[in-house]
Amino acid sequence: MNIKKPKKTMNFLPYILLFVVIFGSYFYVNRLSSKINNIDYNKLTIELESNNVKELNVTPKNSSGIYVITGKLNSYAKNESFKLSVPLTDTLISSIYDKAKENNLEVTTNSNPENSLWLNILINVVPILMIGGLLYYTFVKLGSNGKGTFDFGKSRAKLSEEGGTKTFKDVAGLVEEKEEVQELIDFLRNPKKFTKMGARIPKGVLLVGPPGTGKTLLAKAVAGEAKVPFFYISGSDFVELFVGVGASRVRDMFKQAKQTAPCLIFIDEIDAVGRERGTGLGGGHDEREQTLNQLLSEMDGFGENEGIIIIAATNRPDVLDPALLRPGRFDRQVTVDLPDVREREAILKVHAKNKILAPSVKLEYLAKRTPGFSGAGLENLLNEAALLAVRRNKSAITMSEIDEATDRVIAGPAKISRKYTDREKKVVAYHEAGHAVIGIKLSHADIVQKITIIPRGNAGGYNLMMPSEETYLSTKTELLERITGLLGGRTSEELEFNEVTTGAHNDFEKATKIARAMVTEYGMSNLGLVQLEQQEGGVFLGRDYNKSRNFSNEMAHEIDEEVRKIMDDCHKKAKEILTKNKNLVKLIADALLEYETLTKEEIDSLVETGHMPEEDNSKKEEVETKKTSKKEEVKENE
Repeated sequence: MNIKKPKKTMNFLPYILLFVVIFGSYFYVNRLSSKINNIDYNKLTIELESNNVKELNVTPKNSSGIYVITGKLNSYAKNESFKLSVPLTDTLISSIYDKAKENNLEVTTNSNPENSLWLNILINVVPILMIGGLLYYTFVKLGSNGKGTFDFGKSRAKLSEEGGTKTFKDVAGLVEEKEEVQELIDFLRNPKKFTKMGARIPKGVLLVGPPGTGKTLLAKAVAGEAKVPFFYISGSDFVELFVGVGASRVRDMFKQAKQTAPCLIFIDEIDAVGRERGTGLGGGHDEREQTLNQLLSEMDGFGENEGIIIIAATNRPDVLDPALLRPGRFDRQVTVDLPDVREREAILKVHAKNKILAPSVKLEYLAKRTPGFSGAGLENLLNEAALLAVRRNKSAITMSEIDEATDRVIAGPAKISRKYTDREKKVVAYHEAGHAVIGIKLSHADIVQKITIIPRGNAGGYNLMMPSEETYLSTKTELLERITGLLGGRTSEELEFNEVTTGAHNDFEKATKIARAMVTEYGMSNLGLVQLEQQEGGVFLGRDYNKSRNFSNEMAHEIDEEVRKIMDDCHKKAKEILTKNKNLVKLIADALLEYETLTKEEIDSLVETGHMPEEDNSKKEEVETKKTSKKEEVKENE
């Protein structure tokens, strides 16, 4: 399908109109600032006799039979003048000339302007042409190019011929998701195969999943595989200040789609226009609801198997209006979830094609270290590593840049210049060592991948712990050991210093959230198999902001007691483990104070042999070099 693209032409009319407006405004302002006094013939005669006239101009008006006389008096201000009209008689004019000659006043006689052909054209024809040009530009030009003030109702959907260049080869992972949308591609290529069987292809497909998981990329790949036009628009492009504009844009978008069918329409962030009607803290938005009503009617308006397929994406399906999700509109819902380890490795291979990686970089190892990363997050990680390699003047991206980029994405950049005392540094070392020992000794706890006492973001230290394998379910034992691991830092501080700090703030937040969910949502407490709380989304706000509570005050007290019991039991268990392995805590803490950062291999060596690997002597020299450079930087800053 060949789609003609409009030629770009230079339009000088707006600049001409701007010049006329500025020019007219200048003369209008001058006219407002000037003062013209109307006087009669007797007044002029008296002023001439008194020699009070300093300027006199006479302009004949033959067609009207009068003379227009203008001038200034000695008593006038700068922008002040007089004006009068006298009959076209030689006696009056001669009298004025004689009196002026007596006072040695020069009289300026102007020619009749009505005799000038060009001036007549300028006065009578040019204004008509300008008004006509302005009307033509306003109603014709702005109404046809889709960018004008009178073009509110035009669709803002961007058309990409044949879906662009994206195909399924550019979409790593998402195996099941590709299978779900494969039918759409087959239908767009050969609709007769489906109509012959009496099958009805879904009118709409809703892609649901966290941000950055590849929903937009998947929609583009569907259009690219089918080689059909691809209309892209965001949900927010429909909603405007004026009521009815969004509905008009919906009508225009479907009108264009019917003209180019078969085609694919992709609406990103559909929750911006498709929120549930009649709800929210502030009531419904009339314009948004009208737009949604029009979208619903348009989806019912085109028939089955017409060749128009709508794909929408959102990460908040819970706020969508039920009418959007009923059969006949968005018939199919495809969940695009976060990638697992195999999908992450495939995504990393796609994004690593244009990057120079050192032989030591193993994408399989990196995929295991990045659970919870989306496709966009993995792309950002490799980009950060490439930026670091350029900053360090390296010829290839090494594991050093990969590790640093991972830490930067998870916890933020390292605060190398931050100063803190030796005691604070020791507290942080023992805090992180406590986390590490709990993770090592508990069989269901996450595996320690990396520990550092270099501040990152708001944290004084950083402990990267990953599960041994990714699972979809968590047992009660795993949740309890996870809470125990989170409390390991604070417990280690208590045992070593007999004092506590604010460093465990985030640990408590995570642990309390898990413990409360065990009691109120998962039925993992003595209160029984009852779900006492559930998350509720604020439709108007677009986020979770409260929880429903279907229990009494007495039950609330029991919930608090159960949560406190879980936290106390896990704290006791952490204290037992760290007391029993006090020497291991000290060994890891001392290593952190010396090397600042420990990897999984180095921690394993400390646990098994009691010392760092032999090849890490170079690391000690590297740390000393970094410390020296830090001191020099501090001196330069001071």
